[in-house]
Amino acid sequence: MSQNMNVQSAPCPLVILDVQDAIDQPVWDGKNNPQYLAVIMRLLAHWRLNGWPVLHIKHDEPTLASSYHTHGPWNGIKAEVAPIAGETVIAKQQNCAFIGTELDRVLRDTGTNRLVLTGVVIHNSMDATVRAGKALGYDIILPSDATTAVPVVGLNGKSWNAETVHDLTLAILSGEYAKVMTSDEVIKWFPGCIPSEI
Repeated sequence: MSQNMNVQSAPCPLVILDVQDAIDQPVWDGKNNPQYLAVIMRLLAHWRLNGWPVLHIKHDEPTLASSYHTHGPWNGIKAEVAPIAGETVIAKQQNCAFIGTELDRVLRDTGTNRLVLTGVVIHNSMDATVRAGKALGYDIILPSDATTAVPVVGLNGKSWNAETVHDLTLAILSGEYAKVMTSDEVIKWFPGCIPSEI
């Protein structure tokens, strides 16, 4: 990220993707960057203080065995980032938040083609959403510390730890698909009024 960032005066929506109780179930164990939720909370507090738009994407998985199953016990949005009055919640059933949802329309109604995307996990729904969003013409800001990864095992049994998956996915997405920066850099880009705890 260049040190000569231009401060932006017209903030874009903060999008929080799939941050539901399901992500704490054993199938998602081994996550790197355990502070990702605190980082999202910090960005959320900044957006709310300034009255900027916040969108929550909630995954409603039809597969019964999924921790994200629509009617399962862990489907709810995590309490730490739960929506408040006036914030939009969009349900999705695919890994990509743009497929079969109103996300594109809602974003365009905000009058900007830019968004800040946070959530889980970077190599799954985050990756799919970034790539689709870029194809639709969106300028996507991706805070590197506001997401996480889990270990991946390939078909041949080779495994990659979560930190490697996280770093490699961000490296692939950076530049061509998204502007990757830290949450501190995002707040400097969109300073507004800053809560005392930030």
